[in-house]
Amino acid sequence: MLATVSVAMLALAGSAATSAAGISSPADGANIDPAGQTVGVAHPVTVTFDHPVRDRAAVEQSVKISAPVLPQGTMTWLSDRELQWNPTTFWPAHSTISVTAGNTKASFQTGASVVSVADIDAHTFTVSIDGEVAREMPASMGKAKFPTPTGTFRVLEKEDVVIMDSRTIGIPLDDPEGYKLTVYDAVRITWGGVYVHGAPWSTGSQGYANVSHGCINLSPDNADWYYNTVGVGDPVIVQS
Repeated sequence: MLATVSVAMLALAGSAATSAAGISSPADGANIDPAGQTVGVAHPVTVTFDHPVRDRAAVEQSVKISAPVLPQGTMTWLSDRELQWNPTTFWPAHSTISVTAGNTKASFQTGASVVSVADIDAHTFTVSIDGEVAREMPASMGKAKFPTPTGTFRVLEKEDVVIMDSRTIGIPLDDPEGYKLTVYDAVRITWGGVYVHGAPWSTGSQGYANVSHGCINLSPDNADWYYNTVGVGDPVIVQS
């Protein structure tokens, strides 16, 4: 049996004042993401409206989500046109999720529940698929000066090759902490630059010590396995 709940009932919606011009009717046009895709169980729903929204409360009431089991979630206005609903628990795996925003409807699928847990103190990175541990890997997280953030994140994107340059986080290349590295099998989990990636230079520390600048370091073989196992929207839990 599907659970169907208005987004406005699922989260507190702090609505800031907006321009007098814009959408006031839930019948106005919208784009729903994801649509027609298979995503991870932590993937958000983003509704982008054709014009700036004037009456946020009315528009929020027009957005409804249906799922076999509906997770808890929070709602955020990313801009005066973009409303995002983030599950704070996870979507059911292998399920169809339907979203309605005014006259716009879309649906997407969830794949397997691929949940990764990075344990900072244990120096491990463990991946479970549909509740069963698939692989526990030695890992190295951020050193004391550059700690890996804790919390629940999600896979934002995957990149075969990334150039990581310390200047992007304010560290000159000639600084003792400076670096410019070509990184393979990079799985981004924050827009601020935290990745799970292959790090052959730290394999001696993986499983024993945290020596990175905030990323989660794996061996090349483990990083390749993870890159080919994980998908966008899969959760990554970092704990200490």
